[in-house]
Amino acid sequence: MKIPKIADIVGIINKIAPQVLAEAWDNPGIQVGDPAGEVTRIMVALDPTPAAVNTALAASCQLLITHHPLIFKPLKSISTATTLGATIHTAIKGGLSIVTLHTNYDIARGGLNDLLASKIGLSNAVPLKVTTTGELVKLVVFVPAGHLGHVRSALFPFSAQQGNYSDCSFAADGIGTFTPLEGAEPYIGSIGGMSAVPEERLELLILRARVPHALKKLRAVHPYEEPAFDLYPLLNEGEKLGLGRIGSLQEPLTLGEYAATLRTILAAPALRYVGDPETKISKVALCSGSGASLLREAVCSGADVLVTGDVKYHEARDAEDAGIALIDAGHFPTEIIMAHEITERLGQLLVAAGYLGCTVETCQTELDPFRI
Repeated sequence: MKIPKIADIVGIINKIAPQVLAEAWDNPGIQVGDPAGEVTRIMVALDPTPAAVNTALAASCQLLITHHPLIFKPLKSISTATTLGATIHTAIKGGLSIVTLHTNYDIARGGLNDLLASKIGLSNAVPLKVTTTGELVKLVVFVPAGHLGHVRSALFPFSAQQGNYSDCSFAADGIGTFTPLEGAEPYIGSIGGMSAVPEERLELLILRARVPHALKKLRAVHPYEEPAFDLYPLLNEGEKLGLGRIGSLQEPLTLGEYAATLRTILAAPALRYVGDPETKISKVALCSGSGASLLREAVCSGADVLVTGDVKYHEARDAEDAGIALIDAGHFPTEIIMAHEITERLGQLLVAAGYLGCTVETCQTELDPFRI
């Protein structure tokens, strides 16, 4: 049975949340462990706490995937006298690797902020603060007749989504010529003889960051020993990605009603809000975790309310002054939703990749550190 390595899992996670999207101060990826280590059991948690590490070890997991990084800054020592050092020591001693997807998952399409937007009833959600615009490249590859479908299907996972459309491509018929030289092992034709072959020109748009992976896949599936392809840099702007989301409710609610609704949806033991409870809410900005720093963007975008966590007193006053409502639903309730989602998505991707000998489960021992 096909068993993945830690590096394979990181590659799959990068399909969910490419590391290139992470904020400059962040530290996603492998925190602890051996990239070549094999994995048969994975646990997903919000935080790499000692409790989560011990729960993963008790479940015989070789990998713990978390949203929050275990290590943010360079360490001067790893001592069991500190909680961080003891956690690292316990993980290594138990053969447990730890991998994180943090702001790259917050920013990614289909990531945590999109998940939260969907969960709290928003439609047509777009990034609140754009941090990156995808740089597009057109990949043109010439495929012998009869092989177009196979090559195109292999490249679709790397193609750029265009609006609400995926798997976009163009193909046209033509004639390709080539002469195999000494040392070649041609799929069609013979050494020294020129061949004229019916071929199809396949075109796809690909994010520049995905080009190396797309070309690796192309060479693996193309029937020719040396596939003929072109890469064209484009001025077209790719998808805009960023922090937070802003969208609309299907039906307006009062601030008081919406706050009560969020408390139920997010299973928050309590939440706080700033503003008149009778204020009508229809346009909602959000940022999972600590997102009060996006208050200005929420105001400029015309949002009626910003939903986030970890709101400080003076940030609440700033919201009052700006005339925007603010809902503090808590850091944990707005982010713990990632654990089940990553469990499901990673499990599906593992099956699609043929890793049937690896299972994924959600950590069931995590609790919000705050009590009401």
